[in-house]
Amino acid sequence: MPDSAEADSGGTQTELSRDMSLFDITFIGVGAMIGAGVFALTGFAAGLAGPALTVAFIINGFVALFTAMSYAELGAAFPEAGGGYLWVKEALEDPNGFYAGWMSWFAHAVACSLYAVTFGTFFTVLAVYAIPGLSNDFVLFGFLSQFWVEKLVAVLVVIAFAYINFRGAEETGKAGVVVTGLKLVILAVFIAFGVRATLTAPHWVDKFLANPGFTPNGAFGIIGAMGFTYIAFEGYEIIVQSGEEVVDPGTNIPKAVFYSLVIVIPIYVLVAFASIGGIDVTPQLLQLAGVSGAPADWPTWKILGQLGELGIIRAAGQFVPYGVPLLLIAGLAATVSALNATVYSSSRVSFAMGRDRVLPAMFDNVHPEMRTPHVAIAISAVIIVVMAVALPIESVAAAADIMFILLFVQVNWTLVRMRKTHPDLPRTFEVPYMPWPPLVGIVLQFILTPFLVYELGLQALGIGTSNEGLIALVTTIIWMGLGLVVYYAYAQEKEAEQLEKETPTVITEQEPSEADYQVVVPVANPETADQLMRTAIDLARENGGEILALSVVTVPQQTPLNEGRKFVGDERELLEHAIDIAEDADVPVSGTVKIGHDVSTAILNTIEQHDSDAVLMGWRGRARSRDIVLGSNVDEVVTGAKCDVMVERIGGRIEDVQRILLPTAGGRHAELAGEIAQAIAHTTNARVDVAHVIPAGSSESDHEDALGVVNALASQFHDDIAVQTRVLEGDVVESIVDASEEYDLTIIGASRESLLQQLVFGAVPEAVGERAKSTVIMAKRHGSVRSWVSRWFRSKR
Repeated sequence: MPDSAEADSGGTQTELSRDMSLFDITFIGVGAMIGAGVFALTGFAAGLAGPALTVAFIINGFVALFTAMSYAELGAAFPEAGGGYLWVKEALEDPNGFYAGWMSWFAHAVACSLYAVTFGTFFTVLAVYAIPGLSNDFVLFGFLSQFWVEKLVAVLVVIAFAYINFRGAEETGKAGVVVTGLKLVILAVFIAFGVRATLTAPHWVDKFLANPGFTPNGAFGIIGAMGFTYIAFEGYEIIVQSGEEVVDPGTNIPKAVFYSLVIVIPIYVLVAFASIGGIDVTPQLLQLAGVSGAPADWPTWKILGQLGELGIIRAAGQFVPYGVPLLLIAGLAATVSALNATVYSSSRVSFAMGRDRVLPAMFDNVHPEMRTPHVAIAISAVIIVVMAVALPIESVAAAADIMFILLFVQVNWTLVRMRKTHPDLPRTFEVPYMPWPPLVGIVLQFILTPFLVYELGLQALGIGTSNEGLIALVTTIIWMGLGLVVYYAYAQEKEAEQLEKETPTVITEQEPSEADYQVVVPVANPETADQLMRTAIDLARENGGEILALSVVTVPQQTPLNEGRKFVGDERELLEHAIDIAEDADVPVSGTVKIGHDVSTAILNTIEQHDSDAVLMGWRGRARSRDIVLGSNVDEVVTGAKCDVMVERIGGRIEDVQRILLPTAGGRHAELAGEIAQAIAHTTNARVDVAHVIPAGSSESDHEDALGVVNALASQFHDDIAVQTRVLEGDVVESIVDASEEYDLTIIGASRESLLQQLVFGAVPEAVGERAKSTVIMAKRHGSVRSWVSRWFRSKR
């Protein structure tokens, strides 16, 4: 994880000052959540869920809670501008990290456009209400229709809050507190009068339970309303975006995340209850909704759906003194505070991406006087304005919802990964009962996903058009496709340059070639270097590739990397020995010595820089700590490498490999193990025995299935390799370990176990590697399409 203060080329530090309190960031989160979600979307959502809208809001809060816990733990551990983008970038394979930032940036910008257009609508309705003689179809200055006046107001309010953000975090926090406080007061008045009107009305229960009942559109309507309003529950993403500017972030960020949900969820539920129960359907209300019929034909929830974004405002006109102007003012305040928060958040994401150089360096610029990322704010504001003016923003908001869901799924999975890959993080808040809360969050998000393009739900209920849903999907595809181009044409190369700064090269013995296949071999132990190089030679020869021998000089975290140059001598001698072995075998080879604070990070950075296809590491045996599996450096490389990974536990010298045991349960990892066996057998003329283990006493049918598994893998070998098949009976680990005594080498692929169990290679390969007396190679195939896409873009440059 990059430091929050990143040194630039001139040696200066780029960072944001900490001047925001718990009160400030809690109100930023509340302001983001109580925006268009409660004012503009409640009416539409009531038309979907009916009286069950109250339940939809409660369940939405429940769904949000699981992801909020992940944000609370990670936001406290990494209090930096960038939020989910930085965590995903640290824990998951590229381009996940880039896409997390790319999606978050766009999602917040689209949400901001929605708030801006909603503000424009409310502003013009208030103008019509306040100015005598002004009709709903007015034309300003003889050429500006009401539609374009709304757009103009939206542009002006975006510019205004971009300027407020430019003035600095303290001014931003104060503005957010003022507008959020105002709308909370007005909503409290709305709820009080609405609940009073509900409970004093005769037969008020019928508004919730009468035909067609509490859930008129069933579960589909409830989930549709949840998807429709889901964007209103993403305030915790905005809270963590401010982490770099928060006082005592380890304590205040988790509190702000949970406090904001505790404040918002009851407000949403009470607003829904007051809206549905407090109004009466009158001929005047039907006229305002533009529908015909008798009041008895229209339940209150349905008329709210017809009124749309003005639903609760028209409701307030019935039971709150001066309700329409009061709620319009509150709606303006709500959309303004949400707009303020999303301008802030979108600019901070792009600022963090610029600091990492995955976006152009200008995004990283901080104004010398205001000390704010002014370029990031300006570019984000331009995107917001363009979308607010040019696009049907309600449809594009569905695309933002999709991106928020994808980001939240990434963040939840990141929490699971980081508990294993980053055990020493300073966690001031820890999610209990891991890994279940984030996994439940992922499942619930996927359940909501089909409804996030909410026009699908609207169309199914006879409301809206399918074109708007199509626009949302097309917008998502275009933005994601553009992100693919930006990443592989620009960001990936800049990341490689940054990795070289983080792990500098001090010696390069021959430059790497442009071979299509490269295997990295970290060498540190003279006793195992020879055997590792022999295995690497077979792999490189089989694939027509090359070897990159790597040695790492480590220095303590507090020591500058350049000081490591003093300790290069011993590493260079071993590196030159490894290169000589490959040259004697007539295999292309290059070598490099890197300086780093951590061995595993240096190895991973080298793989990234060279876009390597495989890494081969040695393993000395079982780690002493129960928190790690193979050993801290090996574990981190196995879980973090974006290439095929092989770990060789050397059980003695094997100058002449005659027999190779290849256990298999099928799958891509076993296929990689088979490729390794074939490469070694081509050099040594060894016989390969493909084996599968079944429980003792298995049926004839089980034996036939086992033969199918081994024959499938055996069929991938070339005709010049001697291959036999075996079916073993008994405990899987015991059977493989016992059989391995007959062989010079055992090669086993990673287990086909669940993601929860498969921490590194899986229980079976690790147990075999630990207990077998002969040499064992464990193999894990990389599952990403990154390599071929990356090479395609690189070839075009």
